[in-house]
Amino acid sequence: MSPGKRLLFIFGTRPEAIKLAPLIREFQWRPGFTVKVAVTAQHREMLDQVFQFFSIRPDYDLNIMRPNQTLFDVTADGLKALQQVFDDAKPDLVFVQGDTTTSFIGALAAYYKKVKVAHVEAGLRSGDKYAPYPEEMNRIMAGHLADIHFTPTEQSNRNLAAEGITQQVFNVGNTVIDALFLGLDLLRPKGEAFFRAAFNGVNLDRKLVLITGHRRESFGAPFEQICHAIRNTAIAHPDVEFVYPVHLNPNVQDPVNRILQGLENVHLISPLDYPHFIWLMNRSSVVLTDSGGLQEEAPALGKPVLVMRNVTERQEGVDAGTARLVGTDRELIETELHKLLTNQTEYERMAKAVNPYGDGTACRKIVEKVNELI
Repeated sequence: MSPGKRLLFIFGTRPEAIKLAPLIREFQWRPGFTVKVAVTAQHREMLDQVFQFFSIRPDYDLNIMRPNQTLFDVTADGLKALQQVFDDAKPDLVFVQGDTTTSFIGALAAYYKKVKVAHVEAGLRSGDKYAPYPEEMNRIMAGHLADIHFTPTEQSNRNLAAEGITQQVFNVGNTVIDALFLGLDLLRPKGEAFFRAAFNGVNLDRKLVLITGHRRESFGAPFEQICHAIRNTAIAHPDVEFVYPVHLNPNVQDPVNRILQGLENVHLISPLDYPHFIWLMNRSSVVLTDSGGLQEEAPALGKPVLVMRNVTERQEGVDAGTARLVGTDRELIETELHKLLTNQTEYERMAKAVNPYGDGTACRKIVEKVNELI
């Protein structure tokens, strides 16, 4: 019996793993495909937990992460290691996701081997090559190396067309919504009490602001402004819980601990695994973040998102009203947070806006399109 078309998924970080997990599972369930998974593990943290949660086993673990690694290290080490993977897997089609350095080198390695590339979450653009850095250029370069482009929105299609990419571009929605709905289904058997116990000390029956912040372009004074905004808002709203899973980077840890420790309703906790994170997001009232993916996920659960960035490659959410840009401006963050915590009309306007990133059927659409094309 023929092994079918050989697919190779290449990724290196937790967000990529989450967004590709439901797609890998979808292909594994379909006849006619042999699926291989290669991880560079450019960020080792929590990658293994995602594999366990979604029942995925990597075929190639390159494990390139090392202390104090630079972008040069990740690019050179990952690209070199992928050569052997391609020689062994002999893929017919390679999948890369989004905008990490692994996405770029995965597409580049496929190009060197003259293998077709499918880019998932294609076409995002901020218009500033240094914001986010290095992601903006990673996704541009991956996009120009790719042969098939699976975009999350029509705006992404227009972004690609503006760069001359008009062939084999398909708007399917974002697989992160598929992952979120699948993840919440997988959580149900564990029950409410299991997750409540993990957040002992947090009053989960109050309004809750979920915070994530780790962007390197905000390190230094901008990050201090963010922390002061959170502090001032927490003091002004003692009946609201603020939960911040703090990124391990010292540039985040230092200001966060210095400015936010000691407040009764601010909970600085260790980074969460994906199951606990989506459970908490589902319980939250507002999400304050500089993350890309959360701008897509939170609105799928009806949670308003305040984005601590000056520009976003996910402008569709801002246009739809599910997200609002607040930058790293202390006053603006405080004003918008206060508004969402006190003005029900404003809150409902954002919470009930239609999420532009799809309905959780992106993976099925991708599989059907790949079936047609190869």
